[in-house]
Amino acid sequence: MTDNDFLAERFEAYRGHLRAVAYRMLGSAAEAEDAVQEAWLRLSRSDTREVENLGGWLTTVVGRVCLDMLRSRRTRGEEPLETWRPAPSAEPDPAQDAVLADSVGLALLVVLDTLSPAERLAFVLHDLFGVPFEEVARVLGRNTAAARQLASRARRRVRGVEAPEADLLRQREVVDAFLAAARGGDFDGLLAVLDPDVVARTEAGVNSGAARVAAGAASFAHLARIARPVLVDGATGLAVSVDGRPERVLAFAFVADRISVIDIVTDPSRLAELTIEEV
Repeated sequence: MTDNDFLAERFEAYRGHLRAVAYRMLGSAAEAEDAVQEAWLRLSRSDTREVENLGGWLTTVVGRVCLDMLRSRRTRGEEPLETWRPAPSAEPDPAQDAVLADSVGLALLVVLDTLSPAERLAFVLHDLFGVPFEEVARVLGRNTAAARQLASRARRRVRGVEAPEADLLRQREVVDAFLAAARGGDFDGLLAVLDPDVVARTEAGVNSGAARVAAGAASFAHLARIARPVLVDGATGLAVSVDGRPERVLAFAFVADRISVIDIVTDPSRLAELTIEEV
């Protein structure tokens, strides 16, 4: 195997994740593929021998590419996403487009399109994919405090998006299955409801990949036994409470009826910002 073949094999392992990042940034399957291809071209021209986290490196490269595309879109005065539909790719793949469309509701895409390119990048990279604010700031060419402010501003708008009732019912079924599997330490049951590229985020860091996230969830069976379903800012979630006060909250995002993101909140200041409703 040549060095280029080895590099291509490593890149392919991240392609699905990079496509998901680009799709959330751009709202177009065709443009997402273009951004991923550009990331490959940049990787093939770069010396990455000292890159310790290739997935993180590629994520930020795709972020930069998408930021440039969004800024170019604004400059050209393209139509907003109110009329968006998945754009055809050079080789149409209806199945892939359907998966991508399921991963982000049209309402959310519309809201994201009202954000500035910088706000959108800060929100997507940090809130959806767990990229540290320090790295987001480097992509944007701003300081860390500015990156945090951009994400916070975007987050306030996105929180206004309400999922249709049918989606919430289906999401509740998936989360109930996740909770049952976690309570029983059922590794296979957890894998069945997790997207292969699932990301679990805590204040301490990020865990990614279905096997690693499932192993982590199975190890917290004692907490799962006292967790209860709730709505977190209007979306499906779980809460662990002590003396009637939430001490740990899990918020979920979904791709094609599987969990794609688990945001685990334990910091009291962040918990205080959440709207938690009993269901």
